[in-house]
Amino acid sequence: MPPLNLKIIDPAEYPDWDNLILSNDNCSFFHTSAWAKTICESYNYKPIYFTQRNGNRLPVLIPIMEVNSILTGKRGVSLPFTDYCEPIVDASIPSQKVFDYIITYGKKEAWKYIELRGGESFLPDVTPSTQFYGHILNLTQDEEQIFSGFRNSTKRNIKKANKEGIDVRFSKSLKSVKEFYRLNCLTRRQHGLPPQPFKFFKKVYDYIIDKDLGFVALAFYNEIAIAAAVYLHAGNKVLYKYGASDITYQNLRANNLIMWEAIKWSCRNGYKTFCFGRTDPANNGLRQFKSGWGSKENIINYYKYDLRKDTFIKDNQNIKRSYTKIMANMPIPALKAIGVLLYRHMG
Repeated sequence: MPPLNLKIIDPAEYPDWDNLILSNDNCSFFHTSAWAKTICESYNYKPIYFTQRNGNRLPVLIPIMEVNSILTGKRGVSLPFTDYCEPIVDASIPSQKVFDYIITYGKKEAWKYIELRGGESFLPDVTPSTQFYGHILNLTQDEEQIFSGFRNSTKRNIKKANKEGIDVRFSKSLKSVKEFYRLNCLTRRQHGLPPQPFKFFKKVYDYIIDKDLGFVALAFYNEIAIAAAVYLHAGNKVLYKYGASDITYQNLRANNLIMWEAIKWSCRNGYKTFCFGRTDPANNGLRQFKSGWGSKENIINYYKYDLRKDTFIKDNQNIKRSYTKIMANMPIPALKAIGVLLYRHMG
């Protein structure tokens, strides 16, 4: 068997990077150089992408960011603030040899952990550290067929939003990103979480939206923005990444109309799949919302390897949830400050 011959690269330094990765069906927007630049520059992470190149193909691609935090330690994460990032390894290459190579590198660099967000085929015999739900909608049917596959309550909510006069507008402007961020701060407080730093969304604008790789959808009621969502796209796939709204107007069902308009846009622009992102198993309401669009549900496995104990470990989600009640009652300026201080340590 030939040697692995893995190389560590920064995708931002490869002009043809996205052409290389998008030829692989397992690639997603999160493998792109735009996403790498966004999270690197937002949080000062170091890109360490383990690759093997064969002409115009990448038989091996394990994207990792090194998170070096005085609060949470030094570790390799694939990838921070990312719903999923499937490791790519050709069937002819032993996955364990690839993972052993990463373990050796991580120990040399004094990482505490290696975290993979995806990898069921890469680590088939390993118990995941935690699990999430994913939902994918097939767009190869026409719009009428897709709409007919929605749950009845989803159809009713779309019709209600239209009847109430909700106006959905797509935008690629920085102003629309700022409007989304305003609503995002409201939503994050409602969930008991600090909002991401605005710097991060500015980088999303700089490297993704302004480069025609995504857009903001805003829902207006009497010219007031009451809901918004951020969509990303690469290859033939569209991804719903962020959603936000003013709960005061929840009864108008603007989020449903935003999603339907985004699905129609995706169909009309030739995309083949529409991903609703990940969902925490504890968030049954969000899971039901995403299931109502005729999407196919799948399990997203995360894996966490403790380099000091040389073993895979479980993640304790209860620790993360214990702070939400406190933050839900904090003023938004305080939550923004917390987000600026802590987000880079949380990746």
